Amino acid sequence: MDELLSGLGALVAELEPGLIAFRRDVHAHPELAHEETRTTTRIAEVLAEAGIAFTTLRGTGLLVDLGAARPTRRVALRADLDALPLTERSGLPFASSWPGVSHACGHDVHTTVLLGAALALARVEAELEARGLAVRCIFQPAEEVFPGGAEAVIEQGALDGVDVVYALHCDPTLEVGRVGLRVGPITAASDHLEVRLRGAGGHTSRPHLTQDLTYALAKVVTDVPASLSRRVDPRSVVALVWGKISAGDAANVIPETGVALGTVRCLDAEVWDAIGPLLQELVHAAAAPFGVAVEVNHERGVPPVVNDAAAVASLRSGITATLGAEAVAPTPQSLGGEDFSWMTRHVPGALARLGTKTPGGPSYDLHRPDLVVDERAIGVGVSTFVGAALQALLVPAP
Repeated sequence: MDELLSGLGALVAELEPGLIAFRRDVHAHPELAHEETRTTTRIAEVLAEAGIAFTTLRGTGLLVDLGAARPTRRVALRADLDALPLTERSGLPFASSWPGVSHACGHDVHTTVLLGAALALARVEAELEARGLAVRCIFQPAEEVFPGGAEAVIEQGALDGVDVVYALHCDPTLEVGRVGLRVGPITAASDHLEVRLRGAGGHTSRPHLTQDLTYALAKVVTDVPASLSRRVDPRSVVALVWGKISAGDAANVIPETGVALGTVRCLDAEVWDAIGPLLQELVHAAAAPFGVAVEVNHERGVPPVVNDAAAVASLRSGITATLGAEAVAPTPQSLGGEDFSWMTRHVPGALARLGTKTPGGPSYDLHRPDLVVDERAIGVGVSTFVGAALQALLVPAP
């Protein structure tokens, strides 16, 4: 396995043309959550051609087990497969061929990196088996929806016997060739919040004879985020942001119904566990003076991803061994959500940020229709996954 680490650069160069072609094919044919049938088939085809056995998951996605059947230590590597309901405007020759669906979050890159890692680690499967060690590659569907695919694959045994789990996520703010690491929380909890109000409507000239639902909804939209800032420890950073507000159809008619949809994001797992009752209280308090009927639907999404210190140390050692110490970069905690967090609640693990920005090139952001990634990140990601897996297997945490 030392030979694999020392020769990983040459191996990645050998695999890279095929991996880039695979990524472009998947990018051109994106599939939404729970619909990743073609993507799963394409992964299976490449694995079968390489002689690598796999297990298909229920619905979509698959698992690859390399090494010992009953190992003394098993490392898992995870990638997500699904795309977003967003029309691509990148101008790439291999842009999405399916209107309204695109890989605007980089999951096509994640999938390709994990496939490359499986191909590379298969080269040392006999040695893994001889040492009683194993690696599991988890090709997970449906990260972009609630409930996410992570919970479903855990239920199907994806983490059974796993000692530590790793994932990568594209970061278009970080230059290609660098990998962002952080100990502790690296993403935020992310929930959906829906508030519906109902009341007596009427003419805008006589608001005192109505329950003025539009005004009540406006108070909920403005007062609840402000109240949260005074009811929660500011170090927990709770952010309620509305994405849709709807009430009424005419300027001179007070409507009978209104709705506000938003997300609640939180950096602290303990606050996330307890915030539901507080949201109910604050919404009802804001609407109470107007006598409207209130319905609050708080849909818990995902907790924060909390990176284990020993897992990050293995990532750092693996990156240093394969890419050099200068490839390691610090990364801040993000308010974005990631359902990999369910996996790190079951076993220790770490999420790393994979730089995809071309040095000196334009800046992009995730979940935008014009996202373009520097494809050299694929080789960097393969080296990161392989290096981390071998470091975690050969130098386990005390």
